[in-house]
Amino acid sequence: MRTKKVEPIRRPIDALIEPIPGGSLMLTTVEKALGWARESSLWYMLFGLACCAIELMATGAARYDFDRFGMMFRASPRQSDLMIVAGTVTKKMAYRVRRLYEQMAEPRYVIAMGSCANAGGPFHDSYSVVRGVDLVVPVDIYVPGCPPRPEALLHACLELHKKIQAEAAAKGRGRAREVPIES
Repeated sequence: MRTKKVEPIRRPIDALIEPIPGGSLMLTTVEKALGWARESSLWYMLFGLACCAIELMATGAARYDFDRFGMMFRASPRQSDLMIVAGTVTKKMAYRVRRLYEQMAEPRYVIAMGSCANAGGPFHDSYSVVRGVDLVVPVDIYVPGCPPRPEALLHACLELHKKIQAEAAAKGRGRAREVPIES
């Protein structure tokens, strides 16, 4: 009976670790270490406005499990660095969304989840609906769908991880700048 050789799971941090006799050594810059910490511990603010919030809750539950990415929900904007806007933003709510965004600590990121948050959805022609949350706060990632599946939200979070890594790498090279996401 032949046994299959099992390859170890490669993690992003493994590229920084050098094995030496009796242990291992990690060499990196402060910016790379901080970027790794930022991407590995995104705390998102509970901000469900409509039916997309049910999919957001499903993503945080046991089947899809945001916790395995180091993502935990926070009810306070001062403890969160990611705002997931899930649902329809009305003009009455837009001021509150902006205020909560401004209370978040830097660096802060925004994911617009669902067609209502992206462009107003089926209510785009209503007098009371904002035609996209990007008119209120700067959005980093857009998740399409009505409502989007939990897998789509997980994919958006992985893309946000890539963006944070790229920002840390650019900052480490001495060029702190906005980094676009390439799909």
